[in-house]
Amino acid sequence: MPEIRPSPDLQDDLQDIRGLDSLLRDIASGSRNAFESLYRATSSRLFGICLRVLGDRAEAEDVVQEVYTTIWHKAHQFDAERASAMAWLSMIARNRAIDRLRAAPARGTLAPMEWADDVPDAGATPLQSAMSDDDRSRLEACMRQLDARRQALIRAAFFEGSTYEELANRISSPLGSVKSWIRRGLLQLRGCLEA
Repeated sequence: MPEIRPSPDLQDDLQDIRGLDSLLRDIASGSRNAFESLYRATSSRLFGICLRVLGDRAEAEDVVQEVYTTIWHKAHQFDAERASAMAWLSMIARNRAIDRLRAAPARGTLAPMEWADDVPDAGATPLQSAMSDDDRSRLEACMRQLDARRQALIRAAFFEGSTYEELANRISSPLGSVKSWIRRGLLQLRGCLEA
């Protein structure tokens, strides 16, 4: 089987990932310069995650400060074998935003406790959970069938929250090409999932 090598366009993405890993290692050693570089490289994306979860700009800004405080204190816990640096950072941002959302006082008035019996359970049934796990496995299998470029672009756009414009800038390709590669990849995924 021939060796699969990343396309030249994805070399920059791989370099960015290694760069974030390195910055986190330096932060764990107490480097303020690395912390500043990480902030410049990731703050807009982490702010976007917090804003999507909270829906309030001021709250999102407060949470982003907490996120970077957490990163400063927990950088030594980052393990590149378990997750990419951006996934680890995104998880911290998402979890902090959800914690803030849960801690916020309830909006509106509270209903009497007796009404709880009339509210349907929105959680997944065991059958739905099992089907969801099967769907996730099928999606991962289909993702592995995509070429490296489309796979990386789709993961960045849909799992990390990158915009098409950010991706075009990151890989130095025209916006139309990036959109086309992602669209073709999604069509290939749909065909695989429907097979």
